[in-house]
Amino acid sequence: MSLKLGLVGLGKIARDQHLPAIAATPGLKLAAIASRHATLPDLPGFNDIDSLLAGADLDAITLCTPPQGRFDQAVSALKAGRHLMLEKPPGMTVTEVEALAALARQKGVTLFTTWHSREAAAVEPARTWLSGRRIDSVRVIWKEDVRHWHPGQAWIWEPGGLGVFDPGINALSIVTHILPDAVFVTGASLEFPANRAAPIAASVQMRMNAAPIEAEFDWRQTGPQTWDIEVQTDAGLLRLSKGGSEMWLDDQPQLVEEDSEYRSLYRRFVDLVAGGRSEVDLAPLRLVADAFLLARRIEVDAFEDDA
Repeated sequence: MSLKLGLVGLGKIARDQHLPAIAATPGLKLAAIASRHATLPDLPGFNDIDSLLAGADLDAITLCTPPQGRFDQAVSALKAGRHLMLEKPPGMTVTEVEALAALARQKGVTLFTTWHSREAAAVEPARTWLSGRRIDSVRVIWKEDVRHWHPGQAWIWEPGGLGVFDPGINALSIVTHILPDAVFVTGASLEFPANRAAPIAASVQMRMNAAPIEAEFDWRQTGPQTWDIEVQTDAGLLRLSKGGSEMWLDDQPQLVEEDSEYRSLYRRFVDLVAGGRSEVDLAPLRLVADAFLLARRIEVDAFEDDA
């Protein structure tokens, strides 16, 4: 028997990642969508989540909408007794997601806060290799071109949209997964364009025990993109590159399997529902929240999408 799934939000990430992953996941059937501006052939379409819940026979919902406004959508799904999967980030605030976790427990349904970058091919091998080794330092370099990856998406520049932390939280999701102990923010500086409410670049200082962690996030990089994490240990240097899809030990490439990020997430969702469990990990979102709390604000030149 397949879970009948409703997808809310049919933007770029839903079309590029969610739809193929859903189609490839045993035990899952896309039964309907909700989108204000788009439809799919041969599937019932609704304008919003409330009409979707009222008009379609569904077991579960996956939310692929921007974080602003997602809390109310999630509450509607959980109150209707539907299992729920959330695209990252799981909400605008930590408090929102904690409230959703409590509601899911009350309703006896599954809540899954996903971190797709943790499913990149080299992340689990890196976590295994680092286990039991002394961590001396960590460096994160996560720089990309916002005009390429988020063309015309105004919500990312608004409060709650996270700005450069929208991709940066992917790096933090990997760091908090591969390191054996808790990570703490100790300082940060955030660069805000003069015409925007969210940062375009950030420098974040963290630590795990005595090991310093330095992270640099920037949305202004053109040409080749940089998504690297370097961990210096007592056994040498481990480097994850290309967003966690490649692993190097002292500059020697390591053999890893092919990426299957979103397919792995949907398989996990099916397993969680079958087992009557939830998975709610807020560590990456907490680090972003702490960075905003501790940061020095720096105003930089205005940014325009079409420049």
